[in-house]
Amino acid sequence: MIIQYQTTQDKLWQTIEKQNKLYRNQKKLVVDSSETYQTMLGFGGAFTEAAGYTFAQLSKENQDKILKAYFDPVVGLGYNLGRVSIHSCDFSLGNYTYVEENDETLETFDIKRDYDYVIPFIEKAEEVAGKKMKILASPWSPPPWMKTNGEMNNGGKLKEEYYQTWADYFVKFVDNYKAIGKDIFAVTVQNEPAAKQIWDSCLYTKEEERDFVKNYLGPTLKKAYPDIHIIIWDHNRDIIVERADAVLSDKEAREYVWGTGLHWYVSEEFEKVGKVHELHPDKHILFTEGCIEGGVHLGAWHTGERYARNMIGDFNNYCEGYIDWNLILNEIGGPNHVGNYCDAPIIGDTKEDKIHFNSSYYYIGHFSKFIQPGAKRIKHTLEDDTIQTVSFINPDKRIVTVILNETEDDKEITLEMDGEQQVVTLASRSISTFIKE
Repeated sequence: MIIQYQTTQDKLWQTIEKQNKLYRNQKKLVVDSSETYQTMLGFGGAFTEAAGYTFAQLSKENQDKILKAYFDPVVGLGYNLGRVSIHSCDFSLGNYTYVEENDETLETFDIKRDYDYVIPFIEKAEEVAGKKMKILASPWSPPPWMKTNGEMNNGGKLKEEYYQTWADYFVKFVDNYKAIGKDIFAVTVQNEPAAKQIWDSCLYTKEEERDFVKNYLGPTLKKAYPDIHIIIWDHNRDIIVERADAVLSDKEAREYVWGTGLHWYVSEEFEKVGKVHELHPDKHILFTEGCIEGGVHLGAWHTGERYARNMIGDFNNYCEGYIDWNLILNEIGGPNHVGNYCDAPIIGDTKEDKIHFNSSYYYIGHFSKFIQPGAKRIKHTLEDDTIQTVSFINPDKRIVTVILNETEDDKEITLEMDGEQQVVTLASRSISTFIKE
């Protein structure tokens, strides 16, 4: 039996009754689980200081709603992944590090700042999820004294004399998070290493990233924590091929690298994600950040469609999981210490103690609620190029197909899932998830 869940602008999470098997001349979508591709890690969002601070300003009733909405494995999105910044990022309340100024020994290393808002948020999420979050950790900038420009913001570079100290800093971070039971499953070398931002940022050329991984971060992390993965790039698709290939083509550097991280800003050139897989099929690909820029977009529908379109495009090109940016932001899309306000799937109005669920929340759910960690993407053949789709087979053998219809027209197609056929209707501007038991 095939079950359909559909979300449109006027109806969320509606279950569509099984339709008659009328075989007319509809275009066809054939899903075939005999051919499998990448294995899925899961879905999640970022536990930024801004998200944790916003969460803390809300009533316990609304906090509980948010936790269930994201992390409850039955009624929520079932998130199992998370991302944290290694000290501050733009979605922090200000610049900060874990050490005192010029402490080259790192003896003063202390994550006490994270105990204010970040760690409590993670702990509450894990309690609702009933399991540990798999956490990705990313730095936005080394401490100012390690950098050529002497500040955390506005780019600059890591001074060569501090390459080893900075690699040791990563290990100190993992030490401290592991000590409180937080599972750091991977680190990225640098968030957006090709972007000079007015907030916390640091520039690496492809050669600098390669050499830092090969000679410093790779050996240092492997010695201390051989099971923790290193993810390179952690930036946009536009130049992902040349940046990933520069590191992964180096015989020594690639031995330390688990895979490549990507963001969705600038372009939707999904084929470049697939090219990275083609060049290095033994390495992994993970979506590490994406959000809607320009402040809050309450009630907007195109925002959810952007999430679904990007997920489908990346998953069809060997991406293995999706980590959204801020889990929750306040009524203006912050706090952000340089005013770089953005949107989030859940907005917490801290003035009125209200929460708002954006379309992106529901669109993400059409994937995360049904595609289990360990699922494998499977083959599909689609005759209608006006809709977009991706399919998986879960560890429990259920087949999941997600179809996005961004057009203004209702679509009727014949859906065939491992031999079982059904005529289905895809409402205009809708997303549907089909489950074959």
